[in-house]
Amino acid sequence: MSRPEILMTGPYPDWDLVELEGRYIVHKLYEAEDSDALIDRHAESIRAIATRGELGASAALIERLPKLEVISVYGVGYDAVDLAACRARGIRVTNTPDVLTNDVADLGIAMMLCQSRGMIGAETWVKDGSWEAKGLYPLKRRVWGRKAGVLGLGRIGFEVAKRLRGFDMDIAYSDVADKPYGEGMAFIADPVALACHADFLFVTLAASAETRHIVSKDVIAALGSDGMLINISRASNIDEEALLEALENGTLGSAALDVFEGEPKLNPRFLKLDNVLVQPHHASGTVETRKAMGKLVRDNLAAHFAGAALLTPVI
Repeated sequence: MSRPEILMTGPYPDWDLVELEGRYIVHKLYEAEDSDALIDRHAESIRAIATRGELGASAALIERLPKLEVISVYGVGYDAVDLAACRARGIRVTNTPDVLTNDVADLGIAMMLCQSRGMIGAETWVKDGSWEAKGLYPLKRRVWGRKAGVLGLGRIGFEVAKRLRGFDMDIAYSDVADKPYGEGMAFIADPVALACHADFLFVTLAASAETRHIVSKDVIAALGSDGMLINISRASNIDEEALLEALENGTLGSAALDVFEGEPKLNPRFLKLDNVLVQPHHASGTVETRKAMGKLVRDNLAAHFAGAALLTPVI
C-alpha cells in the first residue's frame, strides 16, 4: 500500500521531518523553486497538509487540493487556516494545544520581568563599561504587589495567572464570561475597564475575527503611561498602529511582544523604540515543547489515516 502524500508549508525541526518522511511522501512547499508548479504536479495525490500556526492554509490553497482530507497545525493557533473552506469540504483540522501552554506562560512572565526591571539594558550597561564609567543603572519599576490583567482566561491565560499569584499581584481577567476556575481573581468583562485596572496587561486570547484589534486605541490609552502590554497570543489581537503611536508618544509606558503583523518582517518603527522588548515568536520554543508539538502533529495524522479518532480536533 502506497504511503499517503502530504504537503508541508513550512519547515519543522529535523527530528519531526525524519519521522514524517519515514511514514509519508512529503512535498516541501517551502523548498520549491516554483511552489505553484509543485502544487499542480501533486494536487491530485496530496491528502494532508502539515503546517504551522502562523502559516495556516488559505482558501486558495485548499481549493487547489481536491483530495485534501486533513490539515494538521503545528501550534495552538489555527486562525490562519480557512475553517469555512474546510467545513465546506469536510476537511478535518487539528492543532497542538496543552503541550505548549506552560512554556508560553513562562515566556510571558519572563518578558514582564525583563522589561519591567530593564534587564536587557542593564546587561549592556555592564558590558559597555557604563557601570564603571557612569555608576548605577537607572532605577526601574517593581513587579511584585502590583496589578495585572489577563485578557483571555483560556489555558495559557490561566497558567499566566497562576504564575502571577507568586508575585502577590492583584489579578483580574476578561473573557466572554466569568470562569468557574477564576477564583481569587476579579472578572472584568470590558477590556477597557480591565486595562484601567492593570499595570501589566497580558494578551492571551485565541485569535479570531471577533478578537481582531480587541486591544484597541481605547484599551491602550486606558493602560496608560505607567502600563505595560505583554502579547503572547497573536498580533491581530492588537491594533498595531495604535500601539506604535502610543509607545512613540509615551501614552503607553512599555510593551513586551512575541508576535507582530507581517512577521518576521516587522514594522521597523518597533526597532527604534527603547520602551519595547521584542522577541522572535518563540514562546513555545523549547526543545521539550517542540518535540511534544511535533509528536502531536504526527499522532493526529496517523490517527486520521488509520480511521481513528483525532487526538486534538479543531473541526
